[in-house]
Amino acid sequence: MNLAFYIARRLIRGGDHKISISAPIIKIAVVAIALGVIMMLVAIATGVGLKEKIREKVSVFNGHIQIYNFDNNQSDVSVVPVSLNQDFYPKFDGVEGISHVQAVATKAGIIRTADTFEGIIAKGVGPDYQWSVFSEYLLEGRIPNYNEELNDEVLISRLMANRLQLGLGDTFFTFFLRDEDPGKMPNQRRFTVVGIYDSGFEEFDSTYVFADIRHIRRMNRWEDDEVGNFEIFLENFDDIEVKSAEIYGKTLSTLDTQTIMGKYYKIFEWIGLFDFNIAIIIGIMIIVGGINMITALLVLILERTQMIGVLKALGTDNWRIRKIFLYNAAYLIALGLFWGNLIGLGLIWVQDKYRWFKFPNPREYYIDYIPVSIDTPTVLILNVGVLFLCLLMLLLPSVIVTRITPVKAIKFE
Repeated sequence: MNLAFYIARRLIRGGDHKISISAPIIKIAVVAIALGVIMMLVAIATGVGLKEKIREKVSVFNGHIQIYNFDNNQSDVSVVPVSLNQDFYPKFDGVEGISHVQAVATKAGIIRTADTFEGIIAKGVGPDYQWSVFSEYLLEGRIPNYNEELNDEVLISRLMANRLQLGLGDTFFTFFLRDEDPGKMPNQRRFTVVGIYDSGFEEFDSTYVFADIRHIRRMNRWEDDEVGNFEIFLENFDDIEVKSAEIYGKTLSTLDTQTIMGKYYKIFEWIGLFDFNIAIIIGIMIIVGGINMITALLVLILERTQMIGVLKALGTDNWRIRKIFLYNAAYLIALGLFWGNLIGLGLIWVQDKYRWFKFPNPREYYIDYIPVSIDTPTVLILNVGVLFLCLLMLLLPSVIVTRITPVKAIKFE
């Protein structure tokens, strides 16, 4: 037994001249494992990062779950108001995992300038609006102040500002149809631009203008305690379907809930494909790495045919001899994993900090740079999985050891 492990160490360290024959193949195998790990880490980090960033952007404009009056559920604008006097507002204590609840209202309108016009949806927000999730998209100016008296401050997108040729401090008129009597003269409001944002989502940037919710209440002739709908933010996005069902059960029968996954199902179907792509890349990389390790193991076995014969002649059983080569293979895999993790995680850290790599066409991905995100459990599971699967693939070729007879092996040159 001690002799076997001594020989195993000699194999790992290249203790004799024969190791030089297999050295290039072993190096290729280690490089293949390292490159595979780098590709898998980058694929996971970019796929997860892009999913999280897109989900984050959609939720900034809608929350994770929305609570509507049934009559509003299929409309982008608020029609029938909902009372603020709800058990779940301002804090939803009946369901765990909810981080914030905010009340909003929306109303369609048209911005008219001297040269052009644009159709918009004015999103009315109040003091409870969670601007912290929106702040990173603010390019110029400041967040409007809706905590005091009613004012005309609004936040518009860079896309809309460019189309309407508006800048900070500029004023414009917006016309809103009267829901109760569309035939009457529309409501007119004069707003001032105090901030410009850019979310990268053209669907939202070309539509939403953030204004004081009290303007919408007045135009719709609502009471001070009435809003269009509530937006719910969750602590964990993965719980969205479960929490939506719980929230629905905790609200009045006149109210309905809708998740952003249901409202924007096309977007979430698209980003759902990222998981499939990541799985394909991981599968291919493991197969490539495994094949390279199988080649390296076979070369080592062929080089050590005489040694195997000697060990069998000394009474060592087949399984112990196979373990010598499997230990050596595990060492090589671990070496590849080390360099792969070092380089892969280093690239991910650099991209997360400096954002050097950009999308050639940001509009297709709703973001200009390639976002990355990966956690420690994922890295550990990936490494353990690669090591286990590669060793599993090596069990079959190691069976060759059992077919080597001592008499023929000792004569082998």
